[in-house]
Amino acid sequence: MLLTFFTSLESIIPIIVMIMVGYFMSRAKWIDDKFGSAITKYLLNIALPCYMIWNLVGNFDRSKFFSLISGILVPLISMGSMYILSVLISNLLKVPRRHKGIFRSIFFCSNTFFVGLPINLELFGQKSVPYVLIYYIVNTTYFWTIGNYEISRDGNLAKNVSFFSKATAKKILTPALLGFMVGILLIILKINLPNFVMDTLNYLGFPTTPFALIFIGLVLSSVKFSELKFDRELLILLAARFALSPVLVMLLLHFIHVPPLMGKVFIIQSIMPAMTNTSIVAKGYGADYKYASIVTVITTLACIVVIPIFMIFI
Repeated sequence: MLLTFFTSLESIIPIIVMIMVGYFMSRAKWIDDKFGSAITKYLLNIALPCYMIWNLVGNFDRSKFFSLISGILVPLISMGSMYILSVLISNLLKVPRRHKGIFRSIFFCSNTFFVGLPINLELFGQKSVPYVLIYYIVNTTYFWTIGNYEISRDGNLAKNVSFFSKATAKKILTPALLGFMVGILLIILKINLPNFVMDTLNYLGFPTTPFALIFIGLVLSSVKFSELKFDRELLILLAARFALSPVLVMLLLHFIHVPPLMGKVFIIQSIMPAMTNTSIVAKGYGADYKYASIVTVITTLACIVVIPIFMIFI
């Protein structure tokens, strides 16, 4: 048991180092918000789509892909259930209106890309990526529909926000998701890409993990740690992210049979911290974005501690 814990902790160390590199580069003024914005655009619009196509085509064939379709039910049901619980608990706790939607969004959605992808790669290797992407797609869809709608209700700048709008569709149909769809289409049609195309996709997608971790360090450097405080709402969110969410996924895995590695990835994905986009969306709607930023930082730091513990049991 202790060996598993320390092995998992050892896998997390490179992630911590990369985050700290981003943190100290920001503090030293080597990188700034403009760099972070450029990195985000590169990751979401170029690196991740290329990485998805390269990984899917390189690791899957048609029969293997179709055998995994049922696995999507796990994140669909678990996150849907978490949202229902977030509504009940936020009303029970009488969470203030100025950040009730943020509370609910963080309760049931998590950072399955910027944190989830590099952590799963370190823990399980390249074969985990397709499973990471399945969870990511469900998470992203929930966030940009229900999560986006809930956060908009906190602010004073939202106008006629709807689940089913062109703006929402554009946010869901990201280049990352389109890259996933292209990869799946190539698998279904049994199209083999030339080696030079696969190599190009690999080169363009390779920076995904280090850049994502440096970006997290940049975000952490902008938060005033003196503002961090543990109140009842935060403790409930920590319990939701690191106890309730993974327990729910583990229960579902008893009824929905998936490959062992997929199950492990889903459990790790379920204990990811709050999405970095939460504070960005909150600021755009005139909501309590500082609350979102503080919770994002605390859950990100807590995630690094919690993951080695969960690796003992899965």
